[in-house]
Amino acid sequence: MIPFFNPLAPRSRTVPPSSSRIKDWVRAHIGWSEDVTISVNEIICRDQGCPDVETVIGIMVANMPTRSIRILRPIENVRETDVAHALEMPGHYRPVDEKRTDRRG
Repeated sequence: MIPFFNPLAPRSRTVPPSSSRIKDWVRAHIGWSEDVTISVNEIICRDQGCPDVETVIGIMVANMPTRSIRILRPIENVRETDVAHALEMPGHYRPVDEKRTDRRG
């Protein structure tokens, strides 16, 4: 018998361990308190020239523009060194061991 899956049932609100780990790294490298909101999301892109999967870190500070950082690897594969480099560089961050396949900056 196939178990019933209810697509309308509420989903768990727990934060995946990899997201929590990345948020902790961001706070440690910048030294921000808990009142700064940090979001970590894995984005899948099917457009030409776009990486298949990337991790986007959003940093939201009151009365300041939101800063978004892209790390071009799945959330489970993000390392602390990736976060440190991304925080130092504006815009996109490509891990040094990844091969470039597109022409964008």
